[in-house]
Amino acid sequence: MTESSVSPPDAHRVDPLEPWPDAVEWRPVSPKLITVELINRAIWVALLLAGLFVGWMYNDHELWLAGMGAVVLFAIWRSFITVRAVRAWGYAERDNDLLVRHGLVIRRLSIVPYARMQYVDVTAGPLERAFQLATVQLHTASAASDAKVPGLPPEEASRLRDRLTALGEDRAEGL
Repeated sequence: MTESSVSPPDAHRVDPLEPWPDAVEWRPVSPKLITVELINRAIWVALLLAGLFVGWMYNDHELWLAGMGAVVLFAIWRSFITVRAVRAWGYAERDNDLLVRHGLVIRRLSIVPYARMQYVDVTAGPLERAFQLATVQLHTASAASDAKVPGLPPEEASRLRDRLTALGEDRAEGL
């Protein structure tokens, strides 16, 4: 074994998704987003269960009941995952770029330079509005580098939109 093939003991502990653990202040999304996501899931599960129930009414077969049970179990499992997934969302503003992280199994860190932004969208669906939340979506020339930050209070979404727009204009390439 050559000396160049031996790595220092701390080399394996580097996390590429946490490149600045002490230098970046991560901001979480609102915990209200958990409720919005769970209500959204409950609506889809109710619709699916209603369809399976109608099938069971016309067929009276145990397979329909097994399907309903599987849907309920899957919905419960996904609800636990949703809570953790929402808590994994975070964003951080730096001098020249915005960092957005999310994901549990497949974790993702997006770094969007302000100079690359073309425009910023702020959206809020009916459920988001009911819980006073909004989503900020950043668009760049490359669709692969777009990023979104869901679950922001409207004041924070407006502040972030205005700041990103101003910084994009200052950099004279984007917005």
